[in-house]
Amino acid sequence: MFVPVNLSERVFYVGVNDRRTHLFENLWPLERGVAYNSYVIKDEKVALIDSVEIGQVDKFLKKVRAVIGDRPVDYLVINHMEPDHAGAVQILTELYPDMKLVGNKKTIPMVEGFFGIKDKFVEVAEGDVLELGATSLQFFMVPMVHWPETMVSYMKEDKILFSGDAFGSFGTLDGGIFDDEVDFDSFKEEMRRYYSNIVGKYGSPVQKALAKLEGLDIAMIGATHGPVLRSHIPEMIAMYDAWSKYEAEPGVVVAYASMYGHTEEMAEVVARELAVNGVKHIKMYDVSKTHASYIISDIFKYKGVVFGSPTYSNELHPNMEALVNKLEHMGVSNHLLGVFGSFSWAGAAVKRLTSFAEKVKWELVADPVEQKFALGDKFEACRAIGRAMAEKVLK
Repeated sequence: MFVPVNLSERVFYVGVNDRRTHLFENLWPLERGVAYNSYVIKDEKVALIDSVEIGQVDKFLKKVRAVIGDRPVDYLVINHMEPDHAGAVQILTELYPDMKLVGNKKTIPMVEGFFGIKDKFVEVAEGDVLELGATSLQFFMVPMVHWPETMVSYMKEDKILFSGDAFGSFGTLDGGIFDDEVDFDSFKEEMRRYYSNIVGKYGSPVQKALAKLEGLDIAMIGATHGPVLRSHIPEMIAMYDAWSKYEAEPGVVVAYASMYGHTEEMAEVVARELAVNGVKHIKMYDVSKTHASYIISDIFKYKGVVFGSPTYSNELHPNMEALVNKLEHMGVSNHLLGVFGSFSWAGAAVKRLTSFAEKVKWELVADPVEQKFALGDKFEACRAIGRAMAEKVLK
């Protein structure tokens, strides 16, 4: 049995929880699972807003039928074509053969490419309105937040924005569906990890989308992941605004690779000097133990970053290389950086980390430090990185 969850008189939540999948996009750990959110508008016409990942389709269809019974679905609105939301398109078209697929000009070829469907389309453009009876949906294009076809749907009568992946989060909805029914603070970390790793590359498009949506009267946001927002909307928008500008709080992420503990010892010296000089928020990560998604999330949160690595086969340690390569690809800007490393016969790690700083245009707060063998004559230079970073971060 399913007790329908109302967003309003005519709008229902029909999303599902996934606690079995280990990796989102086969990349990002899902320690708290993930929710795939979908919504039904039950008016003179029935509209589904997005669907779910195909492995969850049985649970999803039970919820849809609990809301609409034997009524047909007239429209499936496809805000985003990624398969965790569009996975059920094929089966829905078979169950509801007269259903129209609502999308923009970039959605349509994706539907054909994924599913071979060549008709059934209602193409919408910027500002177009779809009438459902007493309610309607207006569409706004938000390309690259985070695919090129992405759009959002706004129901002006109930002031609900169906936002696709924007304002989403990792984490299942364990009883509570709305943001004021859950521990919202516990979701913030997963919201930032979701944003930074999934959407983080697209800061400029996010800024354009926020400007476009600024004029809408929004009382509720139904994203495709995470809780439905109704009590924390200004806070959520402010977080997206800061993240997409790469604005950060006064704190430092110290991420290091270490094979036998020598580079880790250098990291400990830097961290201690940060604390002595007043930095309260210090996050230390061994890149061989902690998944990069958590480190990247904290880099979006804190202004200062310190990277340390040994030289490995005349290159950067592979796990550190993967992290900095991801950050280069994302184009994360507006950070402070400290760099250190160690080697036994030929040093290369510090050179690579310094070139990373140049490429992403992060300010080096002190001269890079490279120690041959175990920590010795570079002890004070490591302390200098900590002092310089503290001064810059707390300024």
